[in-house]
Amino acid sequence: MSTQFSVKLSKIIRSHHLTPAYLPKSADEIIITTAEVSRPGLELAGFLDYFDGQRIQIMGNTEIAYLQRLGDKRKLCLEAFFSRKPVALVITRSIQPTPLILSLAEQYGTALLCSDESTSSFMAAIIATLNVELAPRITRHGVLVEVYGAGILLLGDSGVGKSETAMELVKRGHRLIADDAVEIRRVSPRTLVGSSPKNIRHFMELRGIGIINVRRLFGIGSVKITEQIDMIIQLEQWDPQKIYDRMGIENEFTEILGNKVPMLTIPVKPGRNLAIIIEVAAMNQRQKEMGYNAAAELLTRLGIADDLPETILHDDWSAFD
Repeated sequence: MSTQFSVKLSKIIRSHHLTPAYLPKSADEIIITTAEVSRPGLELAGFLDYFDGQRIQIMGNTEIAYLQRLGDKRKLCLEAFFSRKPVALVITRSIQPTPLILSLAEQYGTALLCSDESTSSFMAAIIATLNVELAPRITRHGVLVEVYGAGILLLGDSGVGKSETAMELVKRGHRLIADDAVEIRRVSPRTLVGSSPKNIRHFMELRGIGIINVRRLFGIGSVKITEQIDMIIQLEQWDPQKIYDRMGIENEFTEILGNKVPMLTIPVKPGRNLAIIIEVAAMNQRQKEMGYNAAAELLTRLGIADDLPETILHDDWSAFD
């Protein structure tokens, strides 16, 4: 059974600067469990077959203007809507709720809130917030850093050097998001966002030194709260019997929460500067995303690219000459 996540209405109120017109109970006790929101056009017209009371309902100029034209039917229409007990109703564009709306919200226990924003911009903002707050998530043992604007998730066994590599990257001007435990959220079918659990945020463990606070040591510019995960790098002890990829023609992928993420395996042994290797990996991945593959171009110039995939062979490299 999948875990259902929730967010308190009080957090939504704070995040979007909403003004409560009526709350049936403390906003901390009102729980939102779905990222879906609704503008109740069809519902106000009487079609309530698929009404979801767990969704936040949003009314703007269009809905309010429609209600004003209903005349004597207005009360019946609104009573049918509120009787389904929506968890919350937000009225946008600084429109004040009418006495009828206010009384029905009180009667049926619906939280009534007001926003100064336009309806479209408010909907976009609250959907983005709910997608993050209610996203499916897992926690992985690893380190998340931002390197040249790309989120790099470092994975590997304990003691392989993840934290030490992250520390070297921070010293080189990059930023730490999470050490040891990385909370990963699937905010869309194509996007994973990583963050650190709040109680260990900005802290890092270095064997032989102990616990350090990266923000205190290196300043506010050395840390970040969240970052999209663009690439995964698996660090492992060098195995002489294993054949490692030496060309990098095609990306390997790993799947997290149903999303595919590009992945590299980097062997670790004395003498390898992992921080520099990861910087190069981040830049090389960005070039691949822009359509350039250095290995494919080299094989083409050497005339041995017959077996390369068509998508690689036909990339436009002229901009990089």
